[in-house]
Amino acid sequence: MKIKTGIALSIISLLTIDVFSQSTVIDDYQKFFAIGKSNNKEIAIIRKYKSNEKINYLGIGLNDLKTYILNAENAKITPTPWKTILEQYDSAPYIKAIKAAKQKSTSLQNAGIQHGDSKEKGISLTIDLCPSHKPLDRIIFSSIIEEFKKFKTPEPVALSITGKFLKTHPEDISWLKNETDSGALEIIWINHTYNHKYDPKLPLDKNFLLEAGTDLDEEILLLEKSLLETNLLPSAFIRFPGLVSDAKVFNEIIDYGLIPIGSDAWLAKGETAKNGDIVLIHGNGNEPLGVHDFINLLKKDKDAALKNEWHLYDLREAVKKEFEKNN
Repeated sequence: MKIKTGIALSIISLLTIDVFSQSTVIDDYQKFFAIGKSNNKEIAIIRKYKSNEKINYLGIGLNDLKTYILNAENAKITPTPWKTILEQYDSAPYIKAIKAAKQKSTSLQNAGIQHGDSKEKGISLTIDLCPSHKPLDRIIFSSIIEEFKKFKTPEPVALSITGKFLKTHPEDISWLKNETDSGALEIIWINHTYNHKYDPKLPLDKNFLLEAGTDLDEEILLLEKSLLETNLLPSAFIRFPGLVSDAKVFNEIIDYGLIPIGSDAWLAKGETAKNGDIVLIHGNGNEPLGVHDFINLLKKDKDAALKNEWHLYDLREAVKKEFEKNN
């Protein structure tokens, strides 16, 4: 399935994208697998699309897990089946992370990677933005900026965003862009599906992405395309809505080139954050307890943070460090 038409951003060949670059037209957004090589970087291409009638590619750095946009006119691209990429680059952190996540594919809830590098003195914060009529909990971000501004910027935060939140909260998205533009935050955008389907009358094993009739191309590709249309860059990560999946849908998601992540510390459920944990809170106005607990966590570790002994870690870097080890 191809996702067609819309507005997106100008292309920077083999550079991390500038979320404030000028918009251009996107068409024929689709899955596409290849290896891109340029400037001594190896990139797993996972998407292909047209921009102003020119072909462009979206890919993931095999070693740094960052997202890159490549212009077909300037980059060397070798079409390569996804299965071959998994086999030939199995020592790269990106592929090792996918295979490690797959080992937990049978769990109904919280499947995927839950930890970064356990040697870290701090956490990787992930904030879910599920569909909501309430505004963004901006206090999360302003508290992070205030606590860490004395010694380190920008602070990395990973946002699991849905297409519905993206489309219904333009002022909040603009505010987040401004905080990124100011150098206060670095945001890693996690795919949380476009619709985040949920029916309270259905059991978990038939709910969320497991609901009958779910179109994964729409849920995954349309969300990515919508991010690009908003001048935001999709990451290599996905978080299942409700943290619910089964082995079938898990493997189908991996075949999009995405790394499923769970969480080892959902603060609103009373779970304690430990070094290296991927921490989960909701920032969509519907989880005040989780927001409160995170603010308390910041205050608790404030002294260590001021001594540069406790950090918020870039999710990409944390996963990279965990899976670049020779184990």
